Amino acid sequence: MAAADPPPSPPVRFGILGCANIARKVSRAILLSPNSTIVAIGSRSAEKAAAFAKDNGFPESTKTYGSYDAVLEDPDVEAVYIPLPTSLHLHWAVLTAKKKKHILLDKPVALNVGELDEILAACEASGVQYMDATMWMHHPRTAEMKAFLSDEQRLGKLKAVHSIFSYNCGGAEFLKNDIRVKPDLDALGALGDTGWYCIRAILWACDYQLPKTVTALRDAEFNESGVILSCGASLLFPDGKLATFYCSFLSNLTMEISVLGENGFLRVHDFVIPFNENVGPFYTNSKTKFSELSIGIEPSPSECLVKTELPQEALMVKEFSSLVKKIKDGLGSEKKWGVISRKTQVVVDAVKASIEKGFEPVEVVYQ
Repeated sequence: MAAADPPPSPPVRFGILGCANIARKVSRAILLSPNSTIVAIGSRSAEKAAAFAKDNGFPESTKTYGSYDAVLEDPDVEAVYIPLPTSLHLHWAVLTAKKKKHILLDKPVALNVGELDEILAACEASGVQYMDATMWMHHPRTAEMKAFLSDEQRLGKLKAVHSIFSYNCGGAEFLKNDIRVKPDLDALGALGDTGWYCIRAILWACDYQLPKTVTALRDAEFNESGVILSCGASLLFPDGKLATFYCSFLSNLTMEISVLGENGFLRVHDFVIPFNENVGPFYTNSKTKFSELSIGIEPSPSECLVKTELPQEALMVKEFSSLVKKIKDGLGSEKKWGVISRKTQVVVDAVKASIEKGFEPVEVVYQ
């Protein structure tokens, strides 16, 4: 007689701190993921939390609280998603870790690497899982793009990377009043919001090798409070690779990665949020030449279409929840996400330092 299949593991039980707009998307992902559910949400008022839960289809059993502390004190909460303004991350992430709750932390994860080190130390001390909510890294397209970048025949030696993430949210109201441009809430501005993705893309393409120096470009723009609205930088790597990026709240929606090698090229037009959540395209060329009379190129670029049954944010939650289960099974936490976050934050800090030093080169130091 065949042995019965083991019963499925219970879903990881999430609490959410705050009712930020991004929490609508991630709460949907928690409910779409097969190994997670929502059991609590806290806001500055119980009424707001209850309305948010109802409007976003939370389970009827979800507890709604008028404070963040109440979520952390709830014994049913195993993991916490934190979509709060960046200036609040240090306090609430450290407190969450001390309560032995696993942490899915929105990006940018901290105002500087010193703050992030405190968060990671708290997670390590409590033995809880940490992950930043950089969703595109969990799309199956990302793994397929990485396979191309790792193919010496198709790409060859990596020479240059360029990334852009910009959007224009519609004028003066956003630029004056949105949380992302308030110096006391998200002081990194566009560098922390959209620049985080560009820097992560560069590091991802470079196998997380850190650049030797970072030099901010002189086109940086600020609001009246001194918060960055757009900026760019060049990154020089020890082996001669060059990377550049541009991030902005002032330009049309653009989400590009371009990677150039000796033998090939990769481009993706929607790396942050796929234009279609069920399929992600990217384009590659290898050993390209001009055609006869230089009236075209050959071979033509190849389009690769990568389908997914779950959107990338649900895949992120699924992976995070699987790591939480490993800890519950006594296998320990996965440390790579903390390392990747920290390297991203180090480069963010270096770009900010270069801007503050009059766009002079800044040496990247990783301790």
